[in-house]
Amino acid sequence: MLNRLRGLAGRAYRRHLRREIDDVPAHVAVIQDGNRRYARERGDDAPDGHRAGADTTERVLDWCADLGVSELTLYAFSTENFERPDEELEPLFDLLERKLREFADADRVHEQGVRVRAIGDVPRLPPRVRDAVAYAERRTAGNDRFTLNVALAYGGRTELLDAARAIARDVDAGEMAPEDVDVETVEERLYDRPIRDVDLIVRTGGDERTSNFLPWHANGNEAAVYFCAPYWPEFSEADFLRAIRTYESREESWQRARAERAAALVRALAEVEFAEARAAAARLRERVPRLDGSDLSDDALGIAEGEAVGSTDGDSVGRTDGGTGDARDPSGAD
Repeated sequence: MLNRLRGLAGRAYRRHLRREIDDVPAHVAVIQDGNRRYARERGDDAPDGHRAGADTTERVLDWCADLGVSELTLYAFSTENFERPDEELEPLFDLLERKLREFADADRVHEQGVRVRAIGDVPRLPPRVRDAVAYAERRTAGNDRFTLNVALAYGGRTELLDAARAIARDVDAGEMAPEDVDVETVEERLYDRPIRDVDLIVRTGGDERTSNFLPWHANGNEAAVYFCAPYWPEFSEADFLRAIRTYESREESWQRARAERAAALVRALAEVEFAEARAAAARLRERVPRLDGSDLSDDALGIAEGEAVGSTDGDSVGRTDGGTGDARDPSGAD
């Protein structure tokens, strides 16, 4: 009875969260932390935790499809993970190989139009994992409704360093001038990059750090970040919806900030134009000595105190009905 009540309460809470969500991020990136700790607390070995985490990954894909998220990037294996003992790495490589092949052949993957792409230093992986990556990418290459990026042997600093070295080589060879290096130049040299900048990073397991994950695509885009306590195998749909709500709150904060900046800009422009008009009137009085100065007063020239520019028909630059600006709030995630 108690479990039934909990289930009903959980469903009601998820419906409540869904009703609160109006805006969905296009690209979500997830740091799947806590698999090993989940296993240890249950007296299991690390591979058991990784297998439980793989089940969560499949559920997250369904949640993304339900909400309309277009792209998901999973931090499946970092460059630092190579330092783990062989007795943990080998089962993990076996799991990656099996899941990649299973996923590539799953009917629902093709029904949902999911394309699989690996990002990272894939050549460092064992041959069997590289073969599975190639198989998954080949089998899903024709799908175009949803993109799943699997970060394998990935390190953000290494990615940026490799891109910088590639650009330096091109400049040194005379194939590019230093002043021609721009954003597109860097992005062309990153690992097979995600299609979109990251809008939301989710990290499970309780740690509040982004661990060198997608620094160009996430930090450069000032992505919202959601940290939560559950280990990855325990990550629930309610947790995911709360993460989406965090993103939406961030977007609303940006919109308010844009409107406030636009209003401030209009006021500043009005003040500048008012000062310039006063200065022009003064110059005009000096150049027409034949007239009495009172004939060229500010009022006569249409420059009333407190009236910047324009007329009373609503076209004045000094008025705004809440326009928007283009810059984002640099304050970081809420």
